[in-house]
Amino acid sequence: MIFWDLDGTLVDPKPGITGSVIKALTDLNLPAPNSDDLEWVIGPALLWSFEKLGAPDPEAALDAYRKHYTGGGMYDCSVYKGIPHVLEALTAQFRMSIATAKPHAYARKITAHFDLAQYMTHEFGPELDGTRNDKAELLAYALDITGDDPARCVMIGDRHYDLKAARANGMAFITAGWGYGGQDDLSTADAHVKTPSELPGVIASLIK
Repeated sequence: MIFWDLDGTLVDPKPGITGSVIKALTDLNLPAPNSDDLEWVIGPALLWSFEKLGAPDPEAALDAYRKHYTGGGMYDCSVYKGIPHVLEALTAQFRMSIATAKPHAYARKITAHFDLAQYMTHEFGPELDGTRNDKAELLAYALDITGDDPARCVMIGDRHYDLKAARANGMAFITAGWGYGGQDDLSTADAHVKTPSELPGVIASLIK
């Protein structure tokens, strides 16, 4: 089984996520960094990000964010070049699932909108109430549902949250070098790829 992170791995969500964060902070009369200074919010649970941004009530900030995000921000993203071709190639040989920190209620709409859902056996993400916000817990839940042996699985992601989740569950990890993990320590990944076209060969070497 291949587990894919969504944001920063399959799609570039920067305009929609950072734009919705800025609008949420503005709604609450809180200081709003510019979009480039908010790239670090792409990946972890947004409730944690609003805490780090100093929101007195992170839940209220998250509610404001979701108003803007569901109002159109979720589709203000793009599929990375080469991803559809790679998914098409891999689906003939491997089962694939989404494992994202984005609530699955949103992730499923995005994968359907961009025609990525057709390649996925399952799509795992937290509940809207925050259940399974922790990526390691989410991946453990996914393995319980699929019944897969983690030793025969690989997680593909761009952030250290993805790497830690894979390691916590005894799973190989591939770093997607086109994402938002540039400042993360990903040195212990099993492989680091710079382009999607490298993935099929690397995955085949890790899942035997």
